[in-house]
Amino acid sequence: MTDSRKIHRGSALGRDEIVRSAMDLADSQGLRAVSMRGVATRLGVEAMSLYHHVKNKEDMLDGMVDEVFSEFHAPRIGADWQSEMRLRSQSARGVLKKHPWAVGLMDSRRNAGFATLQHHDAVIGCLREGGLSLELTGHAFAVLDAHLYGFLIQELSLAFDGEPDLAELGETILASIPDGVLPYFKEFALGRALRPGYDFGDEFDVGLDLIIAGLAARATEK
Repeated sequence: MTDSRKIHRGSALGRDEIVRSAMDLADSQGLRAVSMRGVATRLGVEAMSLYHHVKNKEDMLDGMVDEVFSEFHAPRIGADWQSEMRLRSQSARGVLKKHPWAVGLMDSRRNAGFATLQHHDAVIGCLREGGLSLELTGHAFAVLDAHLYGFLIQELSLAFDGEPDLAELGETILASIPDGVLPYFKEFALGRALRPGYDFGDEFDVGLDLIIAGLAARATEK
């Protein structure tokens, strides 16, 4: 993991380097650590030198989001849309788990960069060339992103870390519930969530499959 120590520079400072340094800082310390001064310190330069390449912190955040979008799988226009949307969502989940600070930022920027627009064009183009109407394309994009970002918010904020921690937490919760109370919760905990091998993250692909199957069915309706 990259930390916030100064980087010994060997080349001219540029926008890309500033954005990547800001991302590394956010990855290691969280978004609150990202400031013009913090990034400049990490790069071993004066804060004022950054303003030759980024207008301000908001411009730097725009660049960070644009870079994250560039790391997503871009659906191939003309390829099977179901496979491409599945790969895009799975890829994006992996990227956002590396950059968890970005989850709440991805669609919040007013000044979208070219990589962001290029990615959106690829998603729309893949769906349209796959036979989806403009209306259904809009539905598909919205529900796929809702699943992606919503799942990540839940996954990244879970109160446990891994199977052993879940087992310990589950035992504590179950021990606090009187006999005959919350029967369905207990059934699910003992029969599913606390069984060996359970991983909440596995639910992502299940939900994704349900969404894609529903969209495919809607696409064939007359």
